[in-house]
Amino acid sequence: MSKDAVESAQAPARTQAAQAAQTPADAGDAGYSKDLKARHVNMIAIGGAIGTGLLLGAGGRLHNAGPALALAYLVCGVFAFFVVRALGELVLYRPSSGSFVSYAREFLGEKGAYVAGWMYFLNWSTTGIADITAIALYTHYWSMFTSIPQWVLALIALAVVLAVNLISVKIFGELEFWFSIIKVATIVGFMLISIFLLATQHKVGGHTPGLNVVTDHGGLFPHGAMPVVLVMQGVIFAYAALELVGIAAGETAEPEKVVPRAVNSIMWRVGLFYVGSVVLLALLLPGSVYSADESPFVTVLSKIGVPAAGDVMNLVVLTAAMSSLNSGLYSTGRILRSMAMAGSAPKFTARMNRSQVPYGGILLTCAVCVLGVGLNYLMPSQAFEIVLNIASLGIISTWVIIMICHMVFVRRARAGLATRPHFQLKFSPVTEIATIAFLLICLGMMWNDPDVGRKTILLIPVIAVMLVAGWFGVRRRVSKNTDQELSELTK
Repeated sequence: MSKDAVESAQAPARTQAAQAAQTPADAGDAGYSKDLKARHVNMIAIGGAIGTGLLLGAGGRLHNAGPALALAYLVCGVFAFFVVRALGELVLYRPSSGSFVSYAREFLGEKGAYVAGWMYFLNWSTTGIADITAIALYTHYWSMFTSIPQWVLALIALAVVLAVNLISVKIFGELEFWFSIIKVATIVGFMLISIFLLATQHKVGGHTPGLNVVTDHGGLFPHGAMPVVLVMQGVIFAYAALELVGIAAGETAEPEKVVPRAVNSIMWRVGLFYVGSVVLLALLLPGSVYSADESPFVTVLSKIGVPAAGDVMNLVVLTAAMSSLNSGLYSTGRILRSMAMAGSAPKFTARMNRSQVPYGGILLTCAVCVLGVGLNYLMPSQAFEIVLNIASLGIISTWVIIMICHMVFVRRARAGLATRPHFQLKFSPVTEIATIAFLLICLGMMWNDPDVGRKTILLIPVIAVMLVAGWFGVRRRVSKNTDQELSELTK
């Protein structure tokens, strides 16, 4: 057979492959406005990278792990960047407000999308409970609010953020923009003060800042390497919400320009804000001085006599918790709508209001958060720790699913069934496998915490049973929706 004959015979096959490779539309993406601007998405990326995990949680972790906590933040930050980079590539391949749930549907099937969506809902609904609990606790810091019950303050916070989310996506973007500005300005201000203290050798709480603070108090690993390993799980949770960039991309006009810029900037932000802040904290005071009960920034500022340091930082941490709650309602609303359009979530979660906001899904998340208000009423002292650990199961499973989706996508691209965009996660599949292994190891580390972590791991079989039972409840509806979509495509 001649070369021309071979090429002519291959042409129809190529045409068929190209048609098969056409990126499918997600029915859940229809109806959204494109009101999020580049500055909104960039600040959503920053807001996802900076939260209470740094502003508040770093104190207890410094106490337990010492200066080597900076290494833990760096290692976890690298793997978090891999996840967001993989998600960014999928976004440029096909922007979707359903984000990784939509990609799971395409690359793993409806069961994959079902698991991805409900585990993400578990993450954010329990994180929402943690956030409203934190907001109530932070508000009690001021004496004028101490007489108000914790559950009342939690309910008020939920009502305020719900109202903001229901108005429009533009209002959400603006609020998240200013929340992020406050967090960034606070950390930059603290870092400038810390550098000044180091340069002038101004004493902090009786200690002369510098490397001597580290070397004179046990070095980089004052309690050995194991405490550093054990804090990894908490550090991973500190990076939760970075995946919001992928969801927000579905409501921006130019995702191909906005997303790469936002994703690439995450790496240096992690290095500057997280690692840089922890290094400065370690150089200013010994780890033993910090505690889980107080923001490490407040600890330092109070030691140098900054007036109202506690009030200012408490306000910032309160802002971070409000930002997290705001993001949780936003993201779950979009994810649940994508699932509802496929039949794997309740029908009402697909509903949108006149402002093109999926209010059904947002209200469902709020309903779970109201249960959290009840938890605040029954167990105010334990509510935060209980839900935080359950949320970690959701975020680890979400990140693992993102990496699996990316591996399948790359495999299809190499088979000629899809085209990878110019913005890529390098060294696939090694990068994905290493990230998945690291996340599963972090999950396993929770077993070393007998009080809460071990009980959380024992919940995994319970959650698995609930997911299986739920799938049997929705599979007929999912199958029916799939058949309808296929019949419409073949008309």
